[in-house]
Amino acid sequence: MTSTFFTSIAVTGFAVAFLHAALPTHWLPFVLVGRAQRWSTRRTLAVTLLAGLGHVGLTMLLGLALVIAGLALQPHLGGFFHWIVGGLMAAVGVFYLWRGRHNHKMPEVSQRRYTSDRAAITALVVLLTLSPCEAFLPYYLAGMEHGWPAFVALSLVLLAATSAGMLLFTGLSLAGFNRLGLDWVERYEETILGVALIVIGLAVAFFKT
Repeated sequence: MTSTFFTSIAVTGFAVAFLHAALPTHWLPFVLVGRAQRWSTRRTLAVTLLAGLGHVGLTMLLGLALVIAGLALQPHLGGFFHWIVGGLMAAVGVFYLWRGRHNHKMPEVSQRRYTSDRAAITALVVLLTLSPCEAFLPYYLAGMEHGWPAFVALSLVLLAATSAGMLLFTGLSLAGFNRLGLDWVERYEETILGVALIVIGLAVAFFKT
């Protein structure tokens, strides 16, 4: 795999993470709870960032576990390893395509007032932390050929894309942009992620270091 190819993995991974962060479930609850708790814009964005860090942190831990497992298996699989990684990514992509065709129910986000700000912050952070960006995990395997520097680079990509997406859409909504036109993200997210994973998976399978 060339450095140019790794760059394409990182760029695609950024797009996937940003698209995932654009889902209303990743920013609308902060807007609704912030309004209900009468938080300032600054505080609402701070809580959004805190929850985003938890979201990214758990994803990174899962990615770390995948990379460690991959490094342990790689010596035993030899030249077949990149085929296996690429095949897994493509298989996950096909699964996303299938799920995208059969799951069109939009997530419901309700507004409620918590008894204290601490309870509200805890609920928001825990809710997002326990739902990692699973679509990004295959990218850790795709970049594994480049070692631990690639893991760090991809983690920074995930952090930047997730933080930027969540803060951007939370901020826009707080500023009065109530109709952000993101319904299509909910509707086609899994289809877009599926196509991206299939493309990267095929590239990983057919391009070896």
